Amino acid sequence: MTKPRVLLADDHTLVLDGYRKLLEGSCDIVGAAEDGRTLLKLAQQFQPDIVTLDISMPHLNGIDAARKLHKDVPNANLIFVTMHADQAYVTEAFKAGAKGYLLKRSAGSELVQAIQAVMSGHNYITPLIAKGLVQSAVTGRTPTMKRGAALTPRQREVLQLVAEGNTVKEIAVALEISPKTVEFHKTQLMDQLNLHTTAELTRYALTHGLISS
Repeated sequence: MTKPRVLLADDHTLVLDGYRKLLEGSCDIVGAAEDGRTLLKLAQQFQPDIVTLDISMPHLNGIDAARKLHKDVPNANLIFVTMHADQAYVTEAFKAGAKGYLLKRSAGSELVQAIQAVMSGHNYITPLIAKGLVQSAVTGRTPTMKRGAALTPRQREVLQLVAEGNTVKEIAVALEISPKTVEFHKTQLMDQLNLHTTAELTRYALTHGLISS
């Protein structure tokens, strides 16, 4: 039986090494990325069967990366492995095209189970949070992200790069837009979110999982 081709993504080298050791017997590891933009490039290059990714990743967060992957590499099955247990993140992940969602405190064997499940055409949600999702469905209360969900993908990209300390010129180069356009998006963000400083934008990005602490 052909092993699934897996592309790994996480911003911690030790975590990537752990995934690699866990999966190398049952999967073909085609590459590893430590930020969202590198992940997109490697996914288009290798066309993997499985992509593991985190919510909080440098340069491009996992939710927005998943949206792009779902569009540009549609045959890749996306599995989130993250510290974010909030049901709103789970909801956004699956809206972005995820097929699996695990927590970093899940048992290591769960990642293998998740890969087997999605390769068989099923979704996988760790039991650590599945119960809460069922309760929400029964009560009709679907959790949603806070104000961050109202931002456009481009606004979220600019917000994340601003919060990570990039200059306007650096953001313009990264997004292939003009510095003037970057300034426009930054101003729009501040107006829309009623924030007034870069520090406030950074705190907002941290609170909403666009960057990690």
